[in-house]
Amino acid sequence: MQLITIQKGVFCALRPSLWRLLSMRIAPAIEHIEALSRLSFQTVVDVGANRGQFAVMARRLFPQARIYSFEPLAEPAARFTVALGQDDKVRLFPCAIGPTAGPASIYVTSRDDSSSLLKPGSAQSEIFGGQTARKDEIAVCRLSDCLEAGAIRGPALLKVDVQGGELDVLQGSADLINQFQALYIECSFIQLYEGQPLFGDISRWAEEHGFRLAGVYNQYVDPRHGPVQADFLFLQTAPPGGRPR
Repeated sequence: MQLITIQKGVFCALRPSLWRLLSMRIAPAIEHIEALSRLSFQTVVDVGANRGQFAVMARRLFPQARIYSFEPLAEPAARFTVALGQDDKVRLFPCAIGPTAGPASIYVTSRDDSSSLLKPGSAQSEIFGGQTARKDEIAVCRLSDCLEAGAIRGPALLKVDVQGGELDVLQGSADLINQFQALYIECSFIQLYEGQPLFGDISRWAEEHGFRLAGVYNQYVDPRHGPVQADFLFLQTAPPGGRPR
């Protein structure tokens, strides 16, 4: 069992308010606390929400924040709704975010948190062991189709964990990107999915849109492939009407 799995179990076991979620196999994504706990947000946009692991963690870290989560797969979205649907500060949108709105096919893997709009490559199954189970039809929206600029109260965080679709999410959020003070994005160093943009592509986009790299967290290193992926924190360099951070 991985150390983080044990740590999550202990974290939940010591907090009775989380026992119901733990019984549903939903544990807060505590691996992100180090990266985000020194920051403060009034809005969290959670793209690639899965069953709500990140939203649960964000709800504890930023109790005053509004959380807007996006999850296109029906089964994890249903579990998210059971877990967090009664929380009036959390709203789930059952769609993916991309540069153009419309239907799309998604590769659903045996581990649903590895599902992607891109076809999984050989490295994905070699490293993480998941296999494609089927393809589903989902809805894709631009972020501004779902949220108006006024709904994103600053300071705001855009979190992206979408298995190779990171650049699509950023392009689909471009008209609202100045509303965010921070981007927190899982990026890969090697191609796990066919045609996947890598860290360099994401970093260049972020820099071109006024963000600088501020931290690297949760790097995963495979014995055969070397560094595979990590979580990257980008901070806005020149907030609208403010000084560089």
